Amino acid sequence: MSGKYEGKVAVVTGGAKGIGRAVASRLASNGASVVIGDIDDDLGTSTAAEINARFIHCDVAVEKDSADLMQFTVDTFGSLDIVHLNAGIASGVTFGAANTIAAYKKIASINLDGVVYGMDAAITQMLKLNGGKIIATASIAGLMGLSLDPFYTITKHGVVGLVRAVGPNYLNETRIEINALCPSFVDTDIIAMAKEFLVQANFPILDVSDVADTFEMILESDQSGNCWYVIPGRISEPFQFRNIPGPSN
Repeated sequence: MSGKYEGKVAVVTGGAKGIGRAVASRLASNGASVVIGDIDDDLGTSTAAEINARFIHCDVAVEKDSADLMQFTVDTFGSLDIVHLNAGIASGVTFGAANTIAAYKKIASINLDGVVYGMDAAITQMLKLNGGKIIATASIAGLMGLSLDPFYTITKHGVVGLVRAVGPNYLNETRIEINALCPSFVDTDIIAMAKEFLVQANFPILDVSDVADTFEMILESDQSGNCWYVIPGRISEPFQFRNIPGPSN
């Protein structure tokens, strides 16, 4: 299969459905060798077969699973050019619920720990392979406060902060680009509980293909440390953070 990603090797976590599937399909259809990591073995296997990818079980909350996923990819294809750290969940709870702390620990282990584990495993391989591109799925909730799900918000703020902290340094020193995707509400399982409300409020919902479009824009940007917003009706670009005030004289 030929295409603009011919010869590239990519990993997508949470690639069995939603944004991950859209990105994995886009990469594979354009010639990349793609490995999907997911906890859903049945759906992951069927998705991989449909889009001409490979599948390996990966629970991103388990450090070894991320390391094994990256190692499998390098052992199988001899390279690791693109990594999409996409796996994530919503919590659906806030303070005062019977399961508040349990819900927080679960979402933090997937949305934040999972990105740290995946980024560490990917960078470990890319340092041996002369660079690569890492894109983590954050959210518009990483750029603002989403009161509907404060625990989701804090994990996505963490991803944004991580990308901003390490992205520029890695580009300069190692030829590794690290960026974040920050979409607003996307038609995936994560918004299932809020979808009816959003529809009734006439709030535009993104299609997963819109997010895949921005993913490709990031790949082509040759920049690092940016957090690209994806908002209906707007051209995606890096969010411009304000600097903190300097010391007064």
